[in-house]
Amino acid sequence: MGMSVTISPAREDDAERILKLQFLCYQSEAELYGDYSIEPLTQTLEALRAELASGSVLVARLGDEVVGSVRGSVEDDGSAVIGKLIVHPRMQGHGLGGRLLRTLEDLLAEQGRAKRYRLFTGHRSETNLRLYRKLGYEAVSREQVSNRLSLITLEKIAPAPTEPTNLVTSA
Repeated sequence: MGMSVTISPAREDDAERILKLQFLCYQSEAELYGDYSIEPLTQTLEALRAELASGSVLVARLGDEVVGSVRGSVEDDGSAVIGKLIVHPRMQGHGLGGRLLRTLEDLLAEQGRAKRYRLFTGHRSETNLRLYRKLGYEAVSREQVSNRLSLITLEKIAPAPTEPTNLVTSA
């Protein structure tokens, strides 16, 4: 019998595992754009620990292994900025990224702080763009970062707060 993947808030002792997974997952993005100096590949453990302390960070676990993560924080204007949605390559294509994103959206909505969700991805990241559009995000802007990269910002309106969701989910 196989194990199920659970989603829960990240713990402080998850930082190293998240950082290692992030480094693995962003290799394909770096290759796609020919840029290995992107922030997810150069982020320090200290910077990640600061994100854990200041924002909402979720992890997906298969047993004790961290196989996915996503981060979010709400700005003063009510925009929930979501970033670094990562899923281990062997776990991709099974809906885990969507589950992580929806769980984070629900968490931020429950807290009653988020008016809209905002995230971004590169213009060549078709898999990411497909997922975000499937989940209701729409492109609101495009910024030319370099001759190889344009960042597409996507948003969707947050629903009104509802009853709290069970923060630990499994499938």
